[in-house]
Amino acid sequence: MLDVNQPARVRAAVAPMHTEARVSAPQTSQLKAGHTVRLLAQKADWWLVRSADSYEGWIHRGYLEPASGAEQSWRLSLGVVVREHDGRERALPVGAHIADDADVMSGNTVLASGVAQLFPPTPIAVVQSAITYYTGASYQWGGVTEWGCDCSGLVQSVFALHGCRLPRDAYQQAHAGTAVLVESIGTTESLANIGEADLLFFSDREDRRITHVGIAVTGGRMIHSALGRGGVVLEILASDEDYVQRLRSNFVAARRVL
Repeated sequence: MLDVNQPARVRAAVAPMHTEARVSAPQTSQLKAGHTVRLLAQKADWWLVRSADSYEGWIHRGYLEPASGAEQSWRLSLGVVVREHDGRERALPVGAHIADDADVMSGNTVLASGVAQLFPPTPIAVVQSAITYYTGASYQWGGVTEWGCDCSGLVQSVFALHGCRLPRDAYQQAHAGTAVLVESIGTTESLANIGEADLLFFSDREDRRITHVGIAVTGGRMIHSALGRGGVVLEILASDEDYVQRLRSNFVAARRVL
């Protein structure tokens, strides 16, 4: 039974978090199977929850079940199809936790004890994970999986695989780590100080509040999830394409979090 101030876990492959206690409210984020939340308040069939990154939102009770406390010891999905104890089969995204009584039908997993070895906290490993697991993912506002993600959801999910916990939204991520001294991007000289897996921040607002984030890749590139691209792509920052020129003009700052 779910109760206020108690932990719960996500039972669905992906559970949407909403701004209000109604299904038509905007989705602000998602939580993956096996991830846990703290229950803060209830409104009819909805729960206000706080996730491990301190992000808060409303999740319908149908997506939740009581937590056991053992979820962090479960295997981690690298993109699998599992058969649950009740016989049903379903796909789970990268980063979901797989219950001990589930059988993996296809795809790969890693034991909780082996995550740090498979996903070391190094820039080159972070970039490789972003490219391997997320390239081609559709853009989805509030999304955090290879089935659909927004810019900050991509960044948070990729870095989380490598043990680096970042806030959920781009404007929050812009306060993580340390500043990298760079005033613009797009030329060899301007990119000289940017390292692999540094975070690049952009704004299309007059007040310059951060609205977009990407992960720097060697060779003057960036991997990001962009609505203008339809999803996750590897961008060449020196390109003369109109889209990239607008992107460069919106550059605000770079941060190093590893």
